[in-house]
Amino acid sequence: MNGAQALIRTLVDAGVDVCFANPGTSEMHFVAALDDVPQMRGVLTLFEGVATGAADGWARMTGRPAATLLHLGPGMGNGLANLHNARRGRTPMVNVVGDHGTSHKRLDAPLESDIDSLAGTVSGWVRRSLSPADLAADAADAVAAAARGQIATLVLPADVSWSEGAEVAAPVPARPRPRVAASVVGEVAGVVGAGEPTVLFVGGDVVASEAGLLAAARVAAGTGARLLAETFPPRMLRGAGLPDLGKLPYPPEVAIKALAGTRHLVLAGATSPVHFFAYPGVPPTPVPDDCTVHVLSAPGEDGVAALEELAAQVAGDAEPALLEASRPEVPGGRLTPRGVSAVVGAVLPERAIVVDEAITSGIGIAELTSGAPRHDWLALTGGAIGDGLPMAVGAAVACPDRPVLVLQADGSAMYTLQALWTMAREQLDVTVLLYDNASYAILQGELSRVGATGGGERAGQLLDLGGPALDFVALATGMGVPATRAETTDELAGQLRMALREPGPHLVQAVLRQGG
Repeated sequence: MNGAQALIRTLVDAGVDVCFANPGTSEMHFVAALDDVPQMRGVLTLFEGVATGAADGWARMTGRPAATLLHLGPGMGNGLANLHNARRGRTPMVNVVGDHGTSHKRLDAPLESDIDSLAGTVSGWVRRSLSPADLAADAADAVAAAARGQIATLVLPADVSWSEGAEVAAPVPARPRPRVAASVVGEVAGVVGAGEPTVLFVGGDVVASEAGLLAAARVAAGTGARLLAETFPPRMLRGAGLPDLGKLPYPPEVAIKALAGTRHLVLAGATSPVHFFAYPGVPPTPVPDDCTVHVLSAPGEDGVAALEELAAQVAGDAEPALLEASRPEVPGGRLTPRGVSAVVGAVLPERAIVVDEAITSGIGIAELTSGAPRHDWLALTGGAIGDGLPMAVGAAVACPDRPVLVLQADGSAMYTLQALWTMAREQLDVTVLLYDNASYAILQGELSRVGATGGGERAGQLLDLGGPALDFVALATGMGVPATRAETTDELAGQLRMALREPGPHLVQAVLRQGG
């Protein structure tokens, strides 16, 4: 068999059976080989940033690596923003990046570039296959590397792909998550049991599972420690019957206030927080100077087991406080950000997957959805906007029996709007709630936060999305996604309920205007 056939069969045998692709000439033998390996599902995207973001969403929901197929260095470059988000979220992913044939590299063809260096900016593992005999083993190693919570990039020269003589390789045995040493758990038990102001700061595997959340809540109940989650966890389980777990706020002045007075910060599945940006006169981290940071479990370690052991030592028979089922009332009148959040809390279906890229429009969304039926929440881990729509594609492919709701800001939607076409083509059960405030509102806030003076007409034009106004109903229907527009809470509630009830993709444009 040729290299491409052996590569795909090896990926499937290792559990990678979905490939989000935007291929070109160098990848044609990979494309042709999909007919020989029907177990691999190929999903076409119209932009590489959709492919990489979709692979991120798929892996977050399955816990297994997805694959992407990208065309040379420029194709990978187009996917870098969402590869950055995936890297920050420790998402397992295998990138297959096609390259020129080995004899063609030296000719400096127009699409020649240094793919290996480019891949290294976001990948924890990079390898270039140099012969068909090595390709399948390289692919098995890539899957094993990705499964450790990183991006693995395999560069595939065209002639290695088309040449005969390749054989399928066996999967590399998976490594279990490293366990936290008993001595570390004992040291942290002494810290949280000492009675000083302590925050248990959780993320990663801890907030993605019921066991982790309940163990963390037991520790808090038994010791009086405050419980707080990282600002943008990759995947967070939420809803009735779980602890009311707040997240560290994004704005630096609010984050500093949230941790003020803390003497001990205990990390479980999370890293010590820092502000996204530097600001004049503001410390780089919200952690107080006199606060000691303790690591119970680092990302990649078994944080759930560590917290369960900690709870056994310090919590006794303490019962964690859990949320009762509750739904907000739908307020009347024209749409406001908080009104939209109330509607979401009122209509959110059971077992929903919520992809959150609402940015500044999501006022009150955590509070007003906390008592909703159990759901998963996927966040913008790396801050590179444009991941909402692609992540929803991947989540819907991963979980076709679950409704996916995207909370999508208008400015960031335009980065990867092509994802709507893939939703329509694959008939994915995705509902897009499009927040239309006609501005990059987050940047308007940052303008003053960084102390940039002026803010006159010319500066405002770089933060305003009006003139012409974006018609998301027309944009969505033009790509095959049924769409409606809502200006009141009653309209929005009715349209969302219908969209969530009907199969296939839908978009609802929620019109928010200044002063509303």
